[in-house]
Amino acid sequence: MTISRRSLGLVLLGAAAWLLVGPAVRTALGNARAATPGNAAAGQEEAPNRREFTITAKDYRFSPDRLEVTQDDLVKVTIRSEDVAYSLTIDHYRVSRRVPAGGSTTFEFRADSPGTFAFYSNLTSDARHTKMSGQLVVRPR
Repeated sequence: MTISRRSLGLVLLGAAAWLLVGPAVRTALGNARAATPGNAAAGQEEAPNRREFTITAKDYRFSPDRLEVTQDDLVKVTIRSEDVAYSLTIDHYRVSRRVPAGGSTTFEFRADSPGTFAFYSNLTSDARHTKMSGQLVVRPR
């Protein structure tokens, strides 16, 4: 059996088309299955909440020093310094941001793990930084 050039070209064209369009078709089919009545769990998922906090760092203290969110919330934190430079570090979420003296810094992260996590200033310019701490409480969904 011999394959003509034309037949080979059509086979290669079809394969290339499937490589380009196939992922989109599979995604569309997957989304259609997720929306069927038999798959109610997929339709019941809630969109994550967006929680915003402003923390003031002054006199080597965070205020507030306790933040509470729900698992999967998108958390936006603005930290303001009212005197010297500070930092805010949350090890579990690999967040560490420096705040310039008299300035502010904003960052976001998704609170995807439930639990209670410490936050602190990791600067070493003054021993009083080691006493700065707070808690991030992430309640399970």
